[in-house]
Amino acid sequence: MAKRKNFTWEDRKRIIQRLLPPESISVKELAAEIGVSDVTIYDWRKKINSGYLDKKSNNDKKYSVEDKFHIVLETYSLNEGELNTYCREKGLYPATVKKWQQNAIKGIEGPKSIVNTIEIRSELKKAKEDSKKLKSELNYKDKALAETAALLVLRKKANAIWGDPEEK
Repeated sequence: MAKRKNFTWEDRKRIIQRLLPPESISVKELAAEIGVSDVTIYDWRKKINSGYLDKKSNNDKKYSVEDKFHIVLETYSLNEGELNTYCREKGLYPATVKKWQQNAIKGIEGPKSIVNTIEIRSELKKAKEDSKKLKSELNYKDKALAETAALLVLRKKANAIWGDPEEK
């Protein structure tokens, strides 16, 4: 009996791509070529097209950013077999851990690094404080303007009733 080959989901996606143009190989030919049943090919295609992989990798929400960071640190130097063993013990998928590793690298290299995030937060805090001061000042000026307008209206009414004191 031949040893069963384990395909990663990336491998499976590439295999399923061969069913599409320009290659357009049949499912039976593809299954015979890679040594799996045609039912397996149909199952892979169904899972890939249904978004199964996205649901499968949704255990991101179970872990905090700190947990993900520690897992990335623990697994970064592991080879494929060690990573698979680690993931089985932790209830993770290797693809998820690899995605976290890529995100960590992007976070370090990208424009939204931790340093930039801290700077942005401090700028946002300062902008909120400035906004609060400006709102308070605007409120004060609105009240002063309303008071001045009321005094002008009262002066006009008083002048209409008793006459303008400057005319006498």
